[in-house]
Amino acid sequence: MDEVRVGIVGYGLAGRVFHGRLLAGSRGARVTAVVTRDPGRRAQLADDHPDAVAYDDVAGVLGSVDLLVVATPNAEHARVAAAAVDAGVPVVVDKPLAVTAADARALVERAERAGVPLTVFQNRRWDADQLTLRRLLDGGRLGTVWRYESRFERWRPVLATGKWRETLPAAEGGGLLLDLGSHLADQAMHLFGPVAEVSGRVEARRGAAEDDLVLALTHRSGVASLLWASAVCAAPGPRLRVLGSDAGYVAEHLDAQEDALRAGRRPGDGQPWGVAPPEHGHLLRRGDDAEPLTPEPGRWDAFYPAVLEALRTGGPMPVDPWDAVAVLEVLEAARRASDEHTVVQLPG
Repeated sequence: MDEVRVGIVGYGLAGRVFHGRLLAGSRGARVTAVVTRDPGRRAQLADDHPDAVAYDDVAGVLGSVDLLVVATPNAEHARVAAAAVDAGVPVVVDKPLAVTAADARALVERAERAGVPLTVFQNRRWDADQLTLRRLLDGGRLGTVWRYESRFERWRPVLATGKWRETLPAAEGGGLLLDLGSHLADQAMHLFGPVAEVSGRVEARRGAAEDDLVLALTHRSGVASLLWASAVCAAPGPRLRVLGSDAGYVAEHLDAQEDALRAGRRPGDGQPWGVAPPEHGHLLRRGDDAEPLTPEPGRWDAFYPAVLEALRTGGPMPVDPWDAVAVLEVLEAARRASDEHTVVQLPG
């Protein structure tokens, strides 16, 4: 296919800013349809993608697109993606793939039976710190990795009313465990493999959705991952710290690509994409010795070109949806570990 017609379901932060702008910067893709009933978002769509048509529901879109992007609230992910699969339309689902591992597994099996390509938008695999860490691992710079520490910590002590992620219970798709926890677990498992056991604490400090968590994962490879996500962290730690037998790697600050997209930028706009500012502090540490590193550029812009290539060639999608099922199994184990004050063993 010469040009892939893309429909986006949901036009909030994820649909408009992340998917819409990355697609706009991807040669060979064109956003032609968006499902949103909100008048303000329809006005934004007219500015962002003047040729795109706004629809009230997904049924009207499926016959006119070559690829569907699901950027709805989490509780709708599996239902909307299943409708695309049943219509034979390849689909990208924002993370998490579903609210439960069982629903995610059923969706992947449905897509496999139908022969419809399905993938998950785990964009933070292409963060600058993750790509830099991969370079260090491939080059043997850290030696044997013992511990991987990863954080998404923020200070938002006042609950934001009206935002479903902060108010809905986990069963309805809300909370940090399904949101940032999906990124944290996926990054760790993508780097260090399947998980054997899980422990941790998952809390709702502000009295609504889960907003403060720490997870301890033991990978079958022997690496221990410590993962934090919080909306109520008054003293955030470094974004990433990885400890090995020969050296450690520290990245102080969060990847800059989200801020770039929020500011209205997109890949291919004539400015370098994904370059980490010098103050982000990527260091190779050996005790008091700190070697500054030039980080790899972040590459969220690689996701959609990989999707388009898979559609053209019939090759694999950039994220295996079974990885998303495994992530949800780990997150459910973490919630159980927290509730029961135990360590949960995962089958392997």
